[in-house]
Amino acid sequence: MTETRNNPLTTAEFAALGNGQVAYLKPIMSDELARIFPQAPDIEPGLQLFALLAADGAPILVTDSREAATANAWEHDLRMVSLH
Repeated sequence: MTETRNNPLTTAEFAALGNGQVAYLKPIMSDELARIFPQAPDIEPGLQLFALLAADGAPILVTDSREAATANAWEHDLRMVSLH
């Protein structure tokens, strides 16, 4: 018999789910770049970019190509998931 857990995950346990294994791709505009990647240099406003984010929302990379972000995820053995 499998033991079930009656109490919910703690905030820390929930945040750690999928870390190092799962990432998601988020289309962003260059205007949002500083909010997600504070260390990023200023770039031209109005550009379409793609942010690769860890399961907990931590930024991994930003690129101007969906294909480059996906390739980076595969290269690091990260499973890509979609957000709806």
